[in-house]
Amino acid sequence: MNNLHLKSYSIGQIARQVSRELRNNPTDAEKLLWKALRNRQFLNLKFFRQHPVFYQYNSKNSFFIADFYCHEIKMVIELDGNIHQNQKDYDHIRTEILEFKNIFVVRFSNKMITKDLDHSLNQLQLLITPRKHDLKNIT
Repeated sequence: MNNLHLKSYSIGQIARQVSRELRNNPTDAEKLLWKALRNRQFLNLKFFRQHPVFYQYNSKNSFFIADFYCHEIKMVIELDGNIHQNQKDYDHIRTEILEFKNIFVVRFSNKMITKDLDHSLNQLQLLITPRKHDLKNIT
């Protein structure tokens, strides 16, 4: 999408395009985790990959893209590569925004996913199971 013409697109259109581009260029870790999560294969939960999360800041609409999102349990899974301080600060702000929206955030390193996917999925299950139970009792 050409930056010169962004004003002619809605924020939703821009978010969809960015999401599409990210889905077309996944990391190895994203490919592995998606293979395990897709089609309700994991705990019968529906996950979306490279999903836009919209928010408002200083009266302006904005968004960022979550690596994986499950609406049923309001959870985002983020995969982190090599992180420098600027990225840590940005990730912290994103996490605060998500938590403000009552979305639970789980972070794994790319290395953890690629080296031991089974362990990562076990860890994820330990985090999800009580959340599923708690959310079921709320509704």
